[in-house]
Amino acid sequence: MSFHVVTTIVFTLSISFFVLLLGLFINDQFKKIVIYEDFYLPHQSPIYNVSISTHLICNSSSSNSSSNRSMELNDWLSPKGVWHSMNDEELMWRASMVPEIKKYPFNRTPRVAFLFLTRGRLPLAPLWEMFFKGHEGLFSIYIHTSPDFNYEPPPLSVFYKRRIPSQAVQWGRSTMIDAERRLLANALLDISNQRFILLSESCIPLFNFTTIYTFLTNSDQSFLGSFDDPRNTGRGRYNKRMYPNITLSDWRKGSQWFEVHRELAVTIVSDVTYYPVFKKYCVPPCYMDEHYLPTLVNKVCPKLTSNWSVTWADWSAGGSHPMTFSKKDVTEEFLKSVRSEFNCSYNGKMSSICFLFGRKLHPNTLQPLLRIAPKLLGFG
Repeated sequence: MSFHVVTTIVFTLSISFFVLLLGLFINDQFKKIVIYEDFYLPHQSPIYNVSISTHLICNSSSSNSSSNRSMELNDWLSPKGVWHSMNDEELMWRASMVPEIKKYPFNRTPRVAFLFLTRGRLPLAPLWEMFFKGHEGLFSIYIHTSPDFNYEPPPLSVFYKRRIPSQAVQWGRSTMIDAERRLLANALLDISNQRFILLSESCIPLFNFTTIYTFLTNSDQSFLGSFDDPRNTGRGRYNKRMYPNITLSDWRKGSQWFEVHRELAVTIVSDVTYYPVFKKYCVPPCYMDEHYLPTLVNKVCPKLTSNWSVTWADWSAGGSHPMTFSKKDVTEEFLKSVRSEFNCSYNGKMSSICFLFGRKLHPNTLQPLLRIAPKLLGFG
């Protein structure tokens, strides 16, 4: 009897202990399942909040991204400064880019880029300041000086911080063309620049800004001289080793001081076929600044230029440089003769305005020019 009682008690305790363990196991598994689901599948309210939060974050990110893209586009369209760390090869590559989509996705006001190729200061800068005044947004300025020239005009000057990264230039050498291409390439970085005029420190405007701007931006062609000169100073400078890239029939001569539209400017900076040939074989007494661009234009795009320069100079005295005019030469009569005593073709019609700029004027001509400009030139 005692044995049965003990067995019953042991059995009952074993069953109770088993039930307790089973309950603990079930409870533990239930907790794990609840915690698992709560961790990976939150309640409806948190899911709704996370969705809103994610939506707001995405919208914020999208807004910031759009803002950043706009900022980058503006920087690409119109760089605020002209200083950069690109070498010439990188610069020419960047400047040669042309968008395939012709329609601009933004409002664009065409600008004229004034490219000053100078050794140092611009002695006639006060006259140019008067010329540019009141026409902000319609022009850009780029200055190529000797690399060791460090003078900076006052902050209120239109020439303030407009010097581009420059290199040394030697007259009559390929470095002169390097400088011209460098100026063009820097100006091409601004998509608003549509016309490009090369000038020196001895150049002056012969008309007011509005007249020159209208003349250039409405022109169907560029203004770059290119003619066949049968003399020793023309064909006589051709080097037979340029053949077959450049033949004698391709060979042309013209003024260094050009004005080109954007299409031709891109063609000049992207030329990797003819420029190396000129650099190797056109050395004094062959002068690249007189032959490279005229020959290039005649070779690849003769219809893009009107075949004359808008910058006047007097070569009547002969020699390798035009006449320099001093203070005593600058009179109203002199400037009137340069402005109006010529006829040329403009957009298929005859025009009495042929030359927009004149050179070479000595620094001592500044005062008479400042005196004459308001009455005759129409500015100041």
